[in-house]
Amino acid sequence: MDEIREDKTEVMRYRDRLLSDGVIRKYSDAVIKVRAIVSGEHLGYYVRTFGCQQNEADSERIAGMAESMGYEKRENPEDASLIVINTCAVRDHAEKKALSVTGQLKKIKQERPGVIIAVCGCMVSHEKRANQIKRSYPYVDFTFGTPDLHMLPELLLSRLEGGRRSFILPPDEPPVSECIPVVRNCRYRAWVSIMFGCNNFCTYCIVPYVRGRERSRRPETIIDEIRGLVADGCREITLLGQNVNSYGRDCSFDCNFAELLRRIDAVEGDFTVRFMTSHPKDATRELIDVIAGSRHIAHQFHLPAQSGSDRILKAMNRRYTCEKYLEIIKYIREKIPDCVITSDFMVGFPGETEEDFAETLKLLSTVEYDMIYSFIYSPRELTPAAEMEQLDEKIKGERLRRMVDLQTLIADKKNSALLGATERVLCVGRSQSDRAVLEGRDYGNKIVLFEGDPGLEGNFVDVEIIDTGAFVMRGKIKESKQEV
Repeated sequence: MDEIREDKTEVMRYRDRLLSDGVIRKYSDAVIKVRAIVSGEHLGYYVRTFGCQQNEADSERIAGMAESMGYEKRENPEDASLIVINTCAVRDHAEKKALSVTGQLKKIKQERPGVIIAVCGCMVSHEKRANQIKRSYPYVDFTFGTPDLHMLPELLLSRLEGGRRSFILPPDEPPVSECIPVVRNCRYRAWVSIMFGCNNFCTYCIVPYVRGRERSRRPETIIDEIRGLVADGCREITLLGQNVNSYGRDCSFDCNFAELLRRIDAVEGDFTVRFMTSHPKDATRELIDVIAGSRHIAHQFHLPAQSGSDRILKAMNRRYTCEKYLEIIKYIREKIPDCVITSDFMVGFPGETEEDFAETLKLLSTVEYDMIYSFIYSPRELTPAAEMEQLDEKIKGERLRRMVDLQTLIADKKNSALLGATERVLCVGRSQSDRAVLEGRDYGNKIVLFEGDPGLEGNFVDVEIIDTGAFVMRGKIKESKQEV
């Protein structure tokens, strides 16, 4: 790996953003003390996660801390002595679900008063929600936000020693936590957070308010983590960030996101790298060129458009136009002809007219995405869009159905072109929808079902596509040619 040229002032500034030695000592001391308290008790922990891949990655770190403190994983909250609910705040439905699940824990606390219940994540990074938990859920022992995962051992120790309930809100300048262990849910697929927070302030999004400003991890630590994963047999690594394209800008490293991908691609091994999420305003030609010439970076680009209307994009504070967006798509298709392109679209943003929505459908038809994630706009408190005049829910629902219908036709057409092709597929085990067959993900992250030995899970398999649909393809394992 190339040596990174470092400016000493910049390095010191980055170190100031890491957890201080004092905080790390408090963290380590708390881990040791909790472990001494629970030693020999065979106590269990249970983590329930709501939200995005970043929340899933956070939960793996929560599990890492729990196990370092001597707790053992449990599949049900009824069997656990430490219960952690990791929440999301991006959509109203996710918050309500998390609150509902938290409410169901009251009975467990009544039956076993010694159980420790914590609520963490994006939802309780919002002061109003943290106060709601404090007042309305008296059986919750403590809360902490996404930038404060490292405080779990300290908060847990306090309660075990008879301390008061705690409700921690994120600091104005959140730190970068590199000391937290990770327990991964899968041996062959892994999330790797390369940065935290967001600086974009889209008018509909609460993320900058609950996850803080952008903080990038040092490239050396990311590369070391990836080397370790590959050495342990990991086959698919997904790099995470609210906007991975802005990686490194907050610290002026001699390494932007394109350069980070270049260095990751130099790691030896049989693995695939994906990343999400990309902001179109920061999707550079350099980045696309690196992907085009890579060995390990999947030819897949998730590029959220949100809308096809320039008027709505401006109201969203997305800072690009539909024309600019299409220029990026054109360059991707020129440099990576087989690239699978996916996107996010929001339906029913305040002020969206039928003409605006028609522009969005036009963008879908023009780009012909392989897949999209479409959802109805949900007002989020603290965001500017929540104060705008809202659309009728029936209009939102009707537009979403039209979008889904159009995208289904497009995806069916795109996938039908793969009929008869041989795809390299990572087997992820038995299909949840059809337990009689195996499920895999091809290079473009599309679902492929096929018959085979369950022992193939975690391995790459060549599969010939024999049937296609808008959302799932079916295939058969390609027979290897025998040399005579």
